[in-house]
Amino acid sequence: MTSAAASPPSRPRRRPAWAGRNYTLLAVAAFITTLGAHGALIASAFAVLDAGGDGGDVGLVAAARTLFLVIFLLVGGAVADRLPRHHVMVAANALNFLSQGAFALLVLQGEPKLWQMMALSALGGTGQAFFNPAAEGMLMASVTGEQASRAFAMFRMGMSGAAVGGAALGGAMVAAIGPGWVLAVDAAAFAAAGALRMFLDVSHIAPRVPGSGLLADMRDGWREFIGRPWLWTIVAQFSVVVAVVGAAESVFGPLVARDELGGAGPWGLALGAFGVGTILGGLLMMRWKPRRLLFAATLSVFSLALPSAALAVPVPIGVLVAVMFVSGVTIEIFGVSWITALHQEIPEEKLSRVSAYDWFGSVAMVPLATALAGPAESAFGRTPSLWGCAALVVLATSAVLFVPDVRNLRRRETVEVMASPEPVPAPSPVAETPVLGRTPAE
Repeated sequence: MTSAAASPPSRPRRRPAWAGRNYTLLAVAAFITTLGAHGALIASAFAVLDAGGDGGDVGLVAAARTLFLVIFLLVGGAVADRLPRHHVMVAANALNFLSQGAFALLVLQGEPKLWQMMALSALGGTGQAFFNPAAEGMLMASVTGEQASRAFAMFRMGMSGAAVGGAALGGAMVAAIGPGWVLAVDAAAFAAAGALRMFLDVSHIAPRVPGSGLLADMRDGWREFIGRPWLWTIVAQFSVVVAVVGAAESVFGPLVARDELGGAGPWGLALGAFGVGTILGGLLMMRWKPRRLLFAATLSVFSLALPSAALAVPVPIGVLVAVMFVSGVTIEIFGVSWITALHQEIPEEKLSRVSAYDWFGSVAMVPLATALAGPAESAFGRTPSLWGCAALVVLATSAVLFVPDVRNLRRRETVEVMASPEPVPAPSPVAETPVLGRTPAE
């Protein structure tokens, strides 16, 4: 018997080499909560309506969550870089489990008060503010090397699939069993995800060294953020892009669908096409590695002007579906390239602080934009307002291309998560050798 015959056959790998334990736990936990969260978005709106509220009340409940998310994001980022990130994530999941469970109980008991729903929604936003920076930092610390962008693409693709499936499943469940039970399922998803995240292995991560204080850490994060022109200019760009795209799709889109496209069904089809596009965009980014990360990412953002322009015309539903699909693909090109650049350029111990400024800049103007959408329609008309949204996307994106680092920042082939106790100066284009956005889920 030969030695080869004597040795047992090797077992095939069930997952890629880059998909280690932490990455797998993070991906599974995020998939579970993304499923629940997108169903809960529908359930919370119908819970408000079933309690006798109107569209304005639905907006107030949603705004309470966004407001507290914005208020606590920077604090959450500093905390996540001072404490073990997985502890922050589990604690945030516990808060979301309790707040969403209480929301579900109120709805199931009947006649929840608006202020109660707003308060519980605000608690959920607070949990998200602490969770998001910690989750993004933990995800970036879970992968290394040349396969980082592939890992991020796979993660985002899974979240996109969960978002599409969660919305469809949540809508069906609200119709079948009512919003209260869907909110209860979302609470259970937070509990399950928090339990999974307790098993993250952080033995390879250096212990956090206490700094000089929370405010000092926030200032240090600001210096890290503002010292990189590519970073703060793209975040400033997205503060405009996310705000106007959000206003166009959450306020103007349903109105155009009602008046011009045949109602909620065609609009849902268009949104579904966007979700399918994000999945295929993730597949594309698992294979494509653009050399100039941020240049490719920024060029892809121009397509986000197309949905607003299509609604302004308005185009037939078939054309709108195609436009939304293309937008979904291109936002994944940006998202994967962006998180890869952060992974490559930001020191590991400051990932969460920088991520917090990124998140803050991206969402801070959303409540203002959605609040001003109605007055803008009254003052200028719906069609000019939509053309204005498209123009702002193009102008903000064009401006970013004047930043040299955005045009020239290169992918490095062999990349470990950076670790440096000192702030790193703004990056110059790095020599090329043979290499959020973002979707951390609660």
